[in-house]
Amino acid sequence: MTERKKVNLALQGGGSHGAFTWGVLDYLLEDARLDIAAVSGTSAGAMNAVVMAEGWLENGREGARENLRRFWRSISTENALSPFQAKFFDLFLGPQTLGGQFSALWGDLLLHFASPYQFNPFNVNPLRKYLVDTIDFEKVRAFDGFKIFIAATNVRTGKIRVFKGAELTADHVMASATLPTLFQTIVIDGEPYWDGGYMGNPALFPFFYASSTPDIVIIQVNPLERDTIPHSARDIQDRLDEISFNGALMGELRAIDFVVRLIDAGKLPLGEYSRPLVHRIDGGDLLRPFSAATKSDASWQLINSFFEFGRTCGKQWLDETYDRVGKEGTLDLRMAYS
Repeated sequence: MTERKKVNLALQGGGSHGAFTWGVLDYLLEDARLDIAAVSGTSAGAMNAVVMAEGWLENGREGARENLRRFWRSISTENALSPFQAKFFDLFLGPQTLGGQFSALWGDLLLHFASPYQFNPFNVNPLRKYLVDTIDFEKVRAFDGFKIFIAATNVRTGKIRVFKGAELTADHVMASATLPTLFQTIVIDGEPYWDGGYMGNPALFPFFYASSTPDIVIIQVNPLERDTIPHSARDIQDRLDEISFNGALMGELRAIDFVVRLIDAGKLPLGEYSRPLVHRIDGGDLLRPFSAATKSDASWQLINSFFEFGRTCGKQWLDETYDRVGKEGTLDLRMAYS
């Protein structure tokens, strides 16, 4: 019988590209060679985490797979959303048709010269209602199959805030996914929050304090490198967002590499310091052709493509890496951040 090995999963945010993470999770859950010790998620990664936990509580791995499938199918603009929800998703997550591009141009102008407090003064947010309607957060808070960490950025302090599974509500997940140009600030216990991607996409440090499992598997949807230089205002902003949302992760990888080198050099005692084993699953050549603008495309055809990419990459990574899990990290940390 194949040995089951425990890992921590770190799930990036990235709009509809989060369906790639869904595909990876679907394969890892189906394969069952890995057990999950903890999950850290931001934005779409946070949604994947809570949806997976809710489904797992109902019917284990198969329940988690089905819940993820149901969630991503339902947010597609081709599914039976309410008319108001559909209009909202079409505006901000709609397919980039010629008409959509024309609308996006006006949307870009609106977002640059008006805040959500101006163009949405009543703070209408179907996304929050959607989370409330589709996710049973009471079940999520009761789930103890693996630990959950959701990152958000405190607007007042500029610091990261990590929320734990036992305290999660729709507001916590929305805080993790709140882009300030699109949504009004989420206030929780008197503190204002924006998207967690600014300070942790995803946050890795919670694993060091709350998980005894050394293996961290980063499921990365935001490409580190682009072959082309952006010229249009939209492309420039998209690339800025990609770089910004990878910045915190690069900083954590640099810190991990520093600690690992100190341990390997005998300057830190291994018995007192855990040596992290870091791995990464990313879309590579499969995701690179898709611009950051496609993160706002919620068509089922694209979402399903990302899902299939995720399953392909998850299978390839696990087949190639399983024997090394628990023994050594497979991500070249210095190459990743330098």
